[in-house]
Amino acid sequence: MKIESIKLKNFKAFKEAELVDIPGFCIFVGANGSGKSTIFSIFGFLHDALTSNVNAALMKMGGSRGFQEVRSRNSEGPVEIELKFREKPDSPLATYFISIGEENGKAVVEREILKYRRGSGGQPWHFLDFSNGQGKAVTNELETVKDVKELQREDQTLKAKDILAVKGLAQFERFPAVVALGNLIENWHISDFHISKARPEQEAGYAEHLSREGENLSLVIEYLHKHHPDVFQKILALLKERVPGVSNVEAKTTEEGRVLLKFQDGSFEDPFLARYVSDGTIKMMAYLTLLYDPNPHPLLCVEEPENQLYPKLLMELAEEFRQYSERGGQVFVSTHSPDFLNAAHVDEVFWLVKQNGYTRIHRARDNPQIAAYMKDGDQMGYLWAEGFFEGADPG
Repeated sequence: MKIESIKLKNFKAFKEAELVDIPGFCIFVGANGSGKSTIFSIFGFLHDALTSNVNAALMKMGGSRGFQEVRSRNSEGPVEIELKFREKPDSPLATYFISIGEENGKAVVEREILKYRRGSGGQPWHFLDFSNGQGKAVTNELETVKDVKELQREDQTLKAKDILAVKGLAQFERFPAVVALGNLIENWHISDFHISKARPEQEAGYAEHLSREGENLSLVIEYLHKHHPDVFQKILALLKERVPGVSNVEAKTTEEGRVLLKFQDGSFEDPFLARYVSDGTIKMMAYLTLLYDPNPHPLLCVEEPENQLYPKLLMELAEEFRQYSERGGQVFVSTHSPDFLNAAHVDEVFWLVKQNGYTRIHRARDNPQIAAYMKDGDQMGYLWAEGFFEGADPG
């Protein structure tokens, strides 16, 4: 699945903003507070709304003021989110739109639409259309439908006005676009890795996927070693290339039932514990574990991957992210590092600028000067450091 565009209205710092033709590997730069993390939070908000309801999701994101805190300051009208996506490269373009307003002090879903576009022309087919808890949903298996007149729709009423209509339909395989959307929302992953969380010994347990802050790294390494030895060996081979001296890594369970990471340096006979290796070694191990997950996330969001890594490793890491996206998992990265940005292609970079309290989105490829320099062989990070990203000074 691939998100092709995101349109926001009255969502936090984005009073009105749009990302179009989004690449598989997408990099966001900008000053602190410009809205990079807010783009990631769209998916967290949808996840919380899908698993509970819109009011609970707004309270989690905006605190006790909920809707009023999430809606852009000094703005009127609903909060709107629109995602355009394809389940597969040859699938019809699907659009999911949600408009959230307020009624008697509580948030309500004023409008929720899921529609397909068949081919390059004609009107899209509305697969789901709800307003304030009531609406219609198509019951056909869409692969069998050739004409919009053949669509069969049923009237539905939700239990409450703050519940998403896609919540129930996402469980049924005969609705492929809804299933794809539900899979994205449920299985997207944000990585905000903390070295201090990954070093301590962990209680023995079971983990298949790296957590947001990486505290279960040793458990995931143990899982990969036992159940996916080929993936484990791939990660180890790449780690050896990135970090000279590391010859082996193992997750060892102690008699007290704790799991610890042990690293083997080819220069020494005895292995040493994770707490004695460099920050860069631990973080590179974590990112490789994340990027070579046997069941990759449909969307991977990574905040500032450059922290604790040697600058010379950042271009290689960026290439790993790009390869992950080429294997089918879209990647969004926020960064403050010109070294990381030097690995970027001109169509992969967006920069955010806050003006008069609201965030505007610019794209590197749309700037004639940047595009010309990149065509002549310059690197994006150097152009950013030289001030070509107006309003987004890396310093």
